[in-house]
Amino acid sequence: MIALPPEAARQVEALERFHADRQRPQALRNLGHALAEASLIILNGPDRGLPAPRPYPGLAALGLSWLKRGRYWIADNPAVPIIAGVVFETDDVPDRIR
Repeated sequence: MIALPPEAARQVEALERFHADRQRPQALRNLGHALAEASLIILNGPDRGLPAPRPYPGLAALGLSWLKRGRYWIADNPAVPIIAGVVFETDDVPDRIR
C-alpha cells in the first residue's frame, strides 16, 4: 500500500476502530482490500480518478482525485502518489475531508 499522510491515517484508524468495535471482521478485510486496490490504481493509472465524489461536486476545488473502491471513497493527490483521504460512502464526505 502507498503512503498515508497523518490525516488519512487517522481516517483509516477511525474506520478500523468502528468496524472492530462492532465485531465486523469482513468489513475490516473489505477496507484493507479497498486500500490495496486504490494503491495499485494510483500507482499504475493516476488518471483514473474523478475530480470529486459524484454526490459532492464541490470537493473538486481541493484538487484531489477520487476513487470509489467497495464502499469507500478514497482521495489521492495527483501530484504525489499518496492516499490523501478515506471516507465510508455514507459518511458526510465534505465534513470528513478538509
